[in-house]
Amino acid sequence: MPRRHIRVTGAPEAPLRAALTALRTELGVSESFPPEAVPATPAVPEYDATDIPLFTIDPPTSTDLDQAMHLSRQGTGYRVRYAIADVAAFVVPGSPLDLETHRRVTTLYFPDGKIPLHPVLLSEGAASLLPDQPRPAALWTIDLDADGRTLAVDVRRALVRSRAKLDYAGVQKQIDARTAEEPLALLKEIGETRERLEIERGGISLTVPEQEIVERDHTYELNYRAPLPADGWNAQISLLTGMAAADLMLGAGTGVLRTLPAAPDGAVGRLRRTAHALHINWPHHVSYAALIRSLDPHRPHHAAFLLECTTLLRGAGYTVFWNGLLPDITTHSAVAAPYAHCTAPLRRLADRYATEICLATVSGGAVPEWVLAALDTLPKEMADGTRRAGQVERACVDTVEAALLKDRVGEFFDGCVVDVEERRPTVGKVQLDSPAVVAPIESDAEPLPLGERLRVRLTQADPAAARVRFAPA
Repeated sequence: MPRRHIRVTGAPEAPLRAALTALRTELGVSESFPPEAVPATPAVPEYDATDIPLFTIDPPTSTDLDQAMHLSRQGTGYRVRYAIADVAAFVVPGSPLDLETHRRVTTLYFPDGKIPLHPVLLSEGAASLLPDQPRPAALWTIDLDADGRTLAVDVRRALVRSRAKLDYAGVQKQIDARTAEEPLALLKEIGETRERLEIERGGISLTVPEQEIVERDHTYELNYRAPLPADGWNAQISLLTGMAAADLMLGAGTGVLRTLPAAPDGAVGRLRRTAHALHINWPHHVSYAALIRSLDPHRPHHAAFLLECTTLLRGAGYTVFWNGLLPDITTHSAVAAPYAHCTAPLRRLADRYATEICLATVSGGAVPEWVLAALDTLPKEMADGTRRAGQVERACVDTVEAALLKDRVGEFFDGCVVDVEERRPTVGKVQLDSPAVVAPIESDAEPLPLGERLRVRLTQADPAAARVRFAPA
């Protein structure tokens, strides 16, 4: 199954809840932490920045808030203040909690909840940048010129206090209605400026639709949610910070980067064939990045192609270096620049280490020994954790779709064939118009018509086996 973000609106019905519980057991993941894995009491940072009226932008139900921002004009340019939860202030190196986070590596997301990287009392409490709560943070200050290019970067430990917890839909509504005050209104201005720079350097931001399970009249249905422009503007602030962190670490000669080699010609060639099959015009003089920006994720064929484009991101990994010995690959090809993960330490282990290196670099101090000691094994830990997160994501898609379709075996649906295996042209994937399902399809004899609309019949929907299958009608 293709990877998708899934959200559940409302409490899942009992069969679905039971299937998800069984999935947790099968994957061997647990919400509970060892009793000795407890956070430390953090020291209060010397720099008090609680006067900065920061705000967060997250899904409405999120309480593990990694980032808070404040945007302002600075001369003819802009000043971005970006506070990142200071997880290292709560986690003692070598402690039981530290060891447990190295075992977990990432937060695992299930449709009905999550298995957190850190204890909830930390990730959704003491370290989370919740509104009106003083919190220790790594406070980034990034000055930009009028074109959005970075002029100066600073990061230091600080005591911060967010003023408001905003969500994407509310932010988009305020900005569209021109009722947003300047700190929030500047999100669009700065976001679009950074998007223009992304285009200039050849970067790519995929706007892949999100699959959402919506409760309606005591039943459930699947919908697609295309990201809002505000999602993209917010992501540009995170990208800006990750690029600044990478530049700091490369300058210091020690760091951990998120890297992605350029896609091989064969992979791009396959995407060209998929675009042709999906009736997407891709002239040879148009670059991959330019094509992506021209697509509308609200259109089913475009959404299907954007989903296929995620295959080019599967070579991403973590690259560490120290003592000035820079690695062969220092860039992330989708970002089209050096880039580091540093803005989600509540949910991702590597971010804690990248932040510590940046703090030491700016302050002129030495990188902590506990950071240096972990660099050698960190890429493999992150690769294993990322692979496990992908496994959870794929299993969740299969389980949810099977649970929602279990009473509809034998029914007919309209869809579009969005993928066909090259070696087995009778096997592929079909994207239904409604419900919003992408699932395997297999023909008895005839090759599947890639990119064509097709009437299909549901042949299997088994939540226990997490399996959905279709056949041509």
